[in-house]
Amino acid sequence: MQSEPKSGKPITSTDRIYDAVRELRSLEQIATRETVAELTGLKMAVVDDRLRTLVDDGKLKRLLRGVYELVEVYPATRVISKTVLPTGYVKYDIGDFVLTLTPVEDRVLAQLGMGAAGQAILINSANQHLYLATELAAKVEKLERELKAHRAANKGGDSPQTDWIAAS
Repeated sequence: MQSEPKSGKPITSTDRIYDAVRELRSLEQIATRETVAELTGLKMAVVDDRLRTLVDDGKLKRLLRGVYELVEVYPATRVISKTVLPTGYVKYDIGDFVLTLTPVEDRVLAQLGMGAAGQAILINSANQHLYLATELAAKVEKLERELKAHRAANKGGDSPQTDWIAAS
């Protein structure tokens, strides 16, 4: 099932499905196979096949079963440099573009950039703490099992170790 745009070139089902996912994203909606089928009017078998093709082509990523998201495609990274001049001005060279800032403007730009850097640091720190907490919880659970087994094995014993374990 294809339609013809003004240019006269037929729109493929793959293009229709990709456009539907883009439209859903622009509306901040989740792109599920069902919503894509509803938007395009295509049969579910066609939608599934084309979604799989778009994932294989790297244009979409599968978040969960039946839930898809666009893959961000950025242009090639440009060379970036920063030079502090003896006068205090700061020059940023980004590809062919040069930005000259006063010292105050440079500080403001740095403060704005700290928001993103701070967020990245916070996310990394939270992930590390979560990993450590999970690891620590597993060790505590293991020790509790060992203690319980030791108590069960030494029930009724008359040694100082048994008295200490019983008091725990």
